[in-house]
This record gives sequence, C-alpha cells and structure tokens, in this order.
Amino acid sequence: MLIHQLNFAHMYQQHMQQAQRSRKEPEHWDKKAQQMAQNCANPNDPYLLRFRELMDFTGAQTLLDVGCGPGSVSLCLANQFQSVMGIDYSGGMIEMAQQRANEMDIHNASFKKLAWEDSWEALPKFDIAVASRSTLVDDLKTALLKLNRQTNLRVYTTHTVNSTFIDENIIREIGREVIRLPTYIYAVNILHQLGIHARVDFIKNPTKSGFDSFAAFADSVNWSLKNLTAEETEKLRHYYDAQTASGKQIPYPSRDWAMVSWDVINESELTL
Repeated sequence: MLIHQLNFAHMYQQHMQQAQRSRKEPEHWDKKAQQMAQNCANPNDPYLLRFRELMDFTGAQTLLDVGCGPGSVSLCLANQFQSVMGIDYSGGMIEMAQQRANEMDIHNASFKKLAWEDSWEALPKFDIAVASRSTLVDDLKTALLKLNRQTNLRVYTTHTVNSTFIDENIIREIGREVIRLPTYIYAVNILHQLGIHARVDFIKNPTKSGFDSFAAFADSVNWSLKNLTAEETEKLRHYYDAQTASGKQIPYPSRDWAMVSWDVINESELTL
C-alpha cells in the first residue's frame, strides 16, 4: 500500500479508540479552571511567547481561540487585534477567562461556551483562528475543516509531539498499561490529503532541573495518569528512591508541542 492510499482521518479515529481516550466532561475542567489559570496563563510563559513569535498578524483584526481554557492565548494576544473571542465547552473556564480579562483591563475580548462538536454557524468568521493544546478530539478531520471554514486568513494549532505525557518507564513501573496517543503527524497528513500544505514548527519545553521532592513528582504523575492508588503510589515511591539514591533528580516530563499552521483555502479548493 502506498501513502496516498492511506486514510489518515480514519486511522486517527482508530488510534483514539484503541487508546481508550474518553472525552472528559465539562465539569472535569470546571474544577481545574483556577489551577490552569495559574499554571498555563502566565503571559511570560515560554510556550506562549514562542506561540506568539510563530504567528503572522499581517492584515488580521479578529481572532478566534478554540478550546480557550482560561484565556491563555486569547488574552495574551488581545493587544494585537480589534476583537478576540474564546470558546470552550467548560463553563468554569469561560468564567475564569472573563474574570482574567476584567482583572487585566482587557475590553476587546469575549468568551462563549461552545464545544468543538457544536454548530458554529452563529459565529462570525475570524481573520485568524488558534487551537492551542486543545486538538485531541474524537474527529480531527472535522475539527480541522471547521477551523478552515471559520477563518479568513490563517490557522494555528498545536499538537503533542510525544505519544505519552510522562516517561513510559514510570507507567510500566507502577503496573499500568502504556497508552500511546495520536501525535501531530496525523494533522499534517490529514491536511495534506485535504490539499492543504501545512507548516510545522516546534515549541520546545524549557529544560528544568527536575523534581526536588517525592510529593512534587507524585503530583505530576497523578496529573497525567489520574487516580493513583495507594499501591501505585508505593511503587512510585520505590522508583523515586531508586532513581534519586545517587543524588540525581528525576527530570520533568517533556511537554514539547508541534505548531501546525496553514493559510486558509476556499472550500471549493479542498480535496474532500
């Protein structure tokens, strides 16, 4: 079989099903809104600085931020546009984004509770659309098409580079199955098959010294794997002690991202 005979959109959906990746309910993110506002919305965060650096604002007056969370990207970029809008299916995230806009004295930003799967027909078209760290959806092809359809000029999306969020050795050490998620390469190939030649840039995670305590290490692992049992925590403790016995620190997990961006093309030019 040759590459042009592969259906990358279908392969992506199969991969998601095999990964048993369940869609988190909005309430899950409602509870994390305040924490994410602290961890992910610092305008001096290297991720946000690099994201902004990679964008072309030429001729753009309006911005759509899909899966906006606490407004990490939209509020960071608000001074570049006449108006920005963030949409998210978590009401808690929308409230946090609006609260942050008020605190930052930003008056050209609005936020609306809306999911990837909802109809966007009531929304206007925007000059630029971004989807930052919000692209692990059930149907990637449909999501990419919606972004292209809703935008006048350019689209910027970021996707995972690594197939797991933490070291696979750690996952095996506590006895869990390693579940690998789809990465950015699906987006590149799906867009190519649609007739869109995307650009790929990388946002590298800054090197950190490592975890300075078991509590911080365990919190990080639990954030990724969720609901660690007492037995798993004990195994994690043994792993931590063994790795740090010589005075070394366990490095923070790599959170590198791929920015997949493209110039919008007309629906009639797409290969559907």
